[in-house]
Amino acid sequence: MTHETYDTDVVIVGGGPVGMGLAIELGQRGVPVTVIERYETPQPIPKGQNLTQRTMEHFHFWGAEPELRAARTVPPEYGIGGLTAYGTLLGDYHYDWLKRELVRPYYYTENERLPQYATEEVLRARAAEVPEIEILYGWTGETVMQDDAGVTVTVAPRDGGEARTLRARYVVGCDGSRSVVREQAGIVQSRREHDKLMVLLVFRSEELHELLKRYPGKSFFNVLHPDLNGYWMFFGRVDLGTTWFFHAPVPAGTTHDNYDFTGYLHRAAGADFDVEFEHIGFWDLRFALAEQYREGRVFIAGDAAHSHPPYGGFGVNNGFEDARNLGWKLAARLQGWGGEALLDSYDAERRPVFASTARDFIENYINEDKAFLKAFDPQTDRDAFEAAWAERAEGTSDVQSYEPNYEGSPTVFGPQGATSSAVGSHVFTARAGHHLAPRQLSSGRDLYEALGPSFTLVALDADPADIDGFETAAADLGVPLTVVADSRADGREKLGARLVLVRPDQFVAWAGDTMPAQAKAILAKAAGLKLPG
Repeated sequence: MTHETYDTDVVIVGGGPVGMGLAIELGQRGVPVTVIERYETPQPIPKGQNLTQRTMEHFHFWGAEPELRAARTVPPEYGIGGLTAYGTLLGDYHYDWLKRELVRPYYYTENERLPQYATEEVLRARAAEVPEIEILYGWTGETVMQDDAGVTVTVAPRDGGEARTLRARYVVGCDGSRSVVREQAGIVQSRREHDKLMVLLVFRSEELHELLKRYPGKSFFNVLHPDLNGYWMFFGRVDLGTTWFFHAPVPAGTTHDNYDFTGYLHRAAGADFDVEFEHIGFWDLRFALAEQYREGRVFIAGDAAHSHPPYGGFGVNNGFEDARNLGWKLAARLQGWGGEALLDSYDAERRPVFASTARDFIENYINEDKAFLKAFDPQTDRDAFEAAWAERAEGTSDVQSYEPNYEGSPTVFGPQGATSSAVGSHVFTARAGHHLAPRQLSSGRDLYEALGPSFTLVALDADPADIDGFETAAADLGVPLTVVADSRADGREKLGARLVLVRPDQFVAWAGDTMPAQAKAILAKAAGLKLPG
């Protein structure tokens, strides 16, 4: 009898933020992983800057939160919120926008803001500390072939040289919107074009910083102009005082040499200022979503699975959530306590959430702005415009209702007929398929500090027989389980249940007051396992 020989358990093609985050998630769980990354150093394009409170929970569990906060390029008082202006950045009408601080109580960590290349540096440094992670910098993934036993990945040095093959149990494509892994696996994308060419400018200007001192504590600025039909002119700080990025629509056919980009910046701001360009690039405004996130032993994550305009800071945060979701599930399957259905649930959970994010938030921003600009004009009816503008300024529903959840997942006990979505609500009640809110324990520690690396049963004044039932079921199934027992007082009653089964990614799988007879069925479903009969 022959035994399969593997070079590693998981090959990750693409070592950007999502790929490296996935590698850390797997490596910390004891899974050998090899990362193939084409660039020796991170690319210095300041995208993906807004890291939400939820994303910072990932960095906490990846052991890299202090290092990431130390790498920020803008002082902490310049938060994750921004400003929306009408006509020009320095015009008469503006309001605070994207007030993510409003949902801070429902997460364990504070938000953060820094350029993606700085985030990548932190992730690379953390990955280098994990013995189970091997990283091949300067290499690219060329071909992917799978069979019943594993996947063979051909990789080659980017600057030329002899190719080599890697044999693994699984491969994950984190190689961007033009993913080779996705194409090799035959996974099709659906696209929605907006027929817009966008420019990305990175530039230096100390005078712009002086002009924007009138908006203290703001890091990014969204300008709505009637001529742009709902599409944004967007300024963002890279550091404090000097470097900026800007993206906005430009006419089709625009090149580096045939357009006055300095004049465009001045028109958007409403004033002249010094400009020294560091980068001029272009991108097409479109939405793309893979029709599946899994094909056998091949998975995709991040931009390889979904891409959209950088509106609202959803992109890299969605990618990191992909990494957390897929990482623990792959580890569970490889270590024998997770079933095949658990791997299928990655697609069932993450695809609907991204589709909802694109439809219900990003495209909705464009459509709402378009409708507002068409209906209201301060030049023709100032009173009506100012009333509508004031109503927009008071709005917080987008932040409150953006609450990705897995209510429709086959591995959680969500409501009958529910679907997974990005639309939800922030509450402290523990709900199946939703993110667990932090709570202080009677010991003084936060509940998040007591969660185990696998499943955790939070038991609040629970019947000891119920706890024993879950522990016995976990032992029978071979599912690792940590029990956190405490009283149902001092704010913990807000969780709303005496028993809460929490997944490794801090989402609730099941919540109830008593159910010892079904403990094994609950754990089996949450781990994607099939029970006999």
